[in-house]
Amino acid sequence: MPSRQTPAPIPGYEQFLGELKRRIRSAQLRAGIAVNRELVLLCWSIGRDILERQRNQGSGAKVIETLSRDLSRDFPDVTGFSARNLKYMRAFAEAWPDERIVQASLAQLPWYHDIALVEKVKSESERLWYAQQAVQNGWSRNVLVHQIESSLYERQGQALTNFNRTLPAPQSELAQEILKDPYNFDSCHSVRRFWRETSNVGSLNTCGTSSLNWGKDFPS
Repeated sequence: MPSRQTPAPIPGYEQFLGELKRRIRSAQLRAGIAVNRELVLLCWSIGRDILERQRNQGSGAKVIETLSRDLSRDFPDVTGFSARNLKYMRAFAEAWPDERIVQASLAQLPWYHDIALVEKVKSESERLWYAQQAVQNGWSRNVLVHQIESSLYERQGQALTNFNRTLPAPQSELAQEILKDPYNFDSCHSVRRFWRETSNVGSLNTCGTSSLNWGKDFPS
């Protein structure tokens, strides 16, 4: 039986394949970040509107419970409108009243990073410093929490950098957390996945502060 011959190499193929793979990964990351950005901005805007309504009309927790019921009824395929999640959104908006900061920095981080910042850092300038460092260095949420708990802000200096990075490094842990599942370019699937995961996070207390209590499904 004649031996099977190895196909002759195609000149320049490995370089061609490598370039295509780089472009695909870059497109996946940009798409994932775009979805993440819209979700974070949506959460912030919902939280802002809840805050404004509560301050202007004094409706307290009642508006959250009513919203949760009505939004869950009108969007039955979306599981992220529990009262607990709406309280997270309110706390996020309360911690970051300036939408420009949310757009420039916080929308580049996954939701779990943003909530960790709100819960663990009380100073807005310090929170912003950690947010910028997380994007620039590609920190996972666990690394971010470790750096906060080890007081990196005090040890390394407090100056905010000229923040101009728009994409984390593709190989970074941050990029991998943004693309926690292999991204299949189906934004609707990603949105549904986001709401399912977010609905498993712990609970906020019901007062008007930003204090968060992690549930058993949220790593502390």
